[in-house]
Amino acid sequence: MTGFITTKDGTRIYYKDWGPRTGQPVVFSHGWPLTADAWEDQMFFLASHGFRCIGHDRRGHGRSSQPWDGNDMDTYADDLATLTETLDLKNAIHVGHSTGGGEVTRYIGRHGTKRVAKAVLVDAIPPLMLKTAANPGGTPIEVFDAIRTGVLTDRSQYWKDLSLPFYGYNRPGAKISEGVRNAFWLQSMMAGFPASYFCIKVFSETDLTEDLKKFDVPTLIIHGDDDQIVPIADSALLSAKIVKGATLKIYPGAPHGLPSTHKDQLNTDLLAFCK
Repeated sequence: MTGFITTKDGTRIYYKDWGPRTGQPVVFSHGWPLTADAWEDQMFFLASHGFRCIGHDRRGHGRSSQPWDGNDMDTYADDLATLTETLDLKNAIHVGHSTGGGEVTRYIGRHGTKRVAKAVLVDAIPPLMLKTAANPGGTPIEVFDAIRTGVLTDRSQYWKDLSLPFYGYNRPGAKISEGVRNAFWLQSMMAGFPASYFCIKVFSETDLTEDLKKFDVPTLIIHGDDDQIVPIADSALLSAKIVKGATLKIYPGAPHGLPSTHKDQLNTDLLAFCK
């Protein structure tokens, strides 16, 4: 089934709810500038194994409303909290990819784990992407400025170009799926222009270090070591040291879009962790 929930500022958030209603909830948060559809391989697989899988389109993305305001990590996390409370999800496993991993992290940081059983961060942005004096291994601001320029100049072409490094299709010998690239472009074009632009600051400049310190549930951190979008050295390797008792799984040669390129491996690891 699909539906909408409404947040306190009137934003309508679209969600899909697959699998038995009696199953343990697994809640999926997608990356920028995509939609819940980016998780369909994982949702269908886990729902087929008895889990209740819920994926939502972040505000400004996909089929959700396109408000000018609220394109910040606190609001994304509060929207996620509203979703879990409206659907009364308890003992939920939260899975976040890329910016969605930041959303899950801030959600736990702001709202705690009273409704959370476990957490999974996949090629996620925490603790901080931006290079700063305190984060010297981060990505320089000029890289994010170039992304902003790309979005402003020709958004449609920018998404087409971005799909190549996103899935590692720019590597020698890569087996390119034009279908995957088309799906990426289609989802990206569904994002409103405000969210497409404002979210760049959100995923690059939000410091999630203190949020990670509040994790007190079993946590699985998965990252491809050939991620060209969120480099592993300044993300997963640092997060795994901050989250108490976290399990780190590195996928050799895997790109940022590994939920598509390495879906069978990810599905197997998610099922084992959820069980």
